[in-house]
Amino acid sequence: MQKQWPLLLILAGYLLVGGLYAAQVPAWQAPDEPAHYNYVRQLANGRLPIMAAGDYDQAYLDEIREARFAPQYSVAEIEYEDWQPPLYYLVLTPVFLLTNGSLLALRLTSLLIGLGVVGLAYATARLLFPEARWVAWSTAVFVAFIPQHVSILASVNNDSLSELLIALLLYLTLRWVTRNGIRKLGDDRRWLIALGLVLGLGFLTKATVYLMAPVLAVVLLWQYWGTWQRLFQAGVLLFTPAFMLGAIWWVRNIAVYGGLDILGKAAHDAVVVGQPRTIDWIANYGLDGTVQRFFQTTFNSFWGQFGWMAVPMRVELYWLLMALCGTAVLGLILYRFTVNQVPIQFRSRLPVLILWLVFLLTLAIHVGYNVTFVQHQGRYLFPALIPISLGFSLGLGTWLLLVEKPFRRERPLLVNIFPLGMGAALVLLDLFALFRFILPSLSL
Repeated sequence: MQKQWPLLLILAGYLLVGGLYAAQVPAWQAPDEPAHYNYVRQLANGRLPIMAAGDYDQAYLDEIREARFAPQYSVAEIEYEDWQPPLYYLVLTPVFLLTNGSLLALRLTSLLIGLGVVGLAYATARLLFPEARWVAWSTAVFVAFIPQHVSILASVNNDSLSELLIALLLYLTLRWVTRNGIRKLGDDRRWLIALGLVLGLGFLTKATVYLMAPVLAVVLLWQYWGTWQRLFQAGVLLFTPAFMLGAIWWVRNIAVYGGLDILGKAAHDAVVVGQPRTIDWIANYGLDGTVQRFFQTTFNSFWGQFGWMAVPMRVELYWLLMALCGTAVLGLILYRFTVNQVPIQFRSRLPVLILWLVFLLTLAIHVGYNVTFVQHQGRYLFPALIPISLGFSLGLGTWLLLVEKPFRRERPLLVNIFPLGMGAALVLLDLFALFRFILPSLSL
């Protein structure tokens, strides 16, 4: 228990800071929160939502946001998330019923779901770097205290459960391939079925979890390459439960929306008329201007651009964070050439491949969505936040290891206090963002 106190401190800090965001951020001042809330309300009223004309009104959204969601404006008709899979909203429905629809109670439930994401970030880093606890602590710190991440997890948004399921899939996959290696199919059966069930729950939660399907397919190819019968059997064991769970939603969507609209995405795109489109931005700002805005806004809103993207932080903070990111990237490059011993989990290239695949597929989805719609929101990179935070931690920690190398300490001091220092800095940034930017800008 003594060795777990840093993790407990991180989790407690996350709950305290996230609780402040949940309680203090004005109602509906989080991306798409009214639409997510209304999905839960419809379930509580005994109706599974259907995406339909009138669920999205761009002019009204602009007006109500400009008025800071003043009480005279109703949010009851904002229902453009009705196309989403239902699992997250089903989890929140009992809370809605027990609290008479309390927004704070729903926010705090999402915050508790996010607690699992922080815990799995720690567990994943600990699994990969068992001899370097500082890596696990600092990875958990970044996941727990990036201001934008806190604000999303402390709002009503299905990102919390989708991130939890992606984090669980990542952890289980890495644990399987690093501890079990290539073994008989019978030994792997429970791992494959467990992964398939979690993936199927992801299909019932949000489309972003689909990125883990090709990741798992690559893992199976790696594990069973050349043993084709075992590869086929493994694929059946993993993807059958996932398909059976996902089919519950896909068949329903075909019945409701017709055609092959298994995700309800075509119905969504037909309703959200007026949403800014990339082709219009290119016409207005040119290709260079659109690309520049994409990168700048994505970076800024990854760290913190609050409300409905209308409340950025000070530009000096973004420059500081960009310098920190550059330092981390250089440190990560140096890590490969300066570390004395590569952890045994990385003797195979598969764990590295898994981490890179999660990051690159998340990035590809973000870029691909922005080919059609203008959605330069950095939170769309959060499905890959654990690999990003792990790389960030290793990169910054490498510089500290290099500073301490001449002292030849058995237990380096700087990297072991690094998580505490970075955690304190990010918590201060969280509080500064809340009380200096969010509340003054969004309160009525």
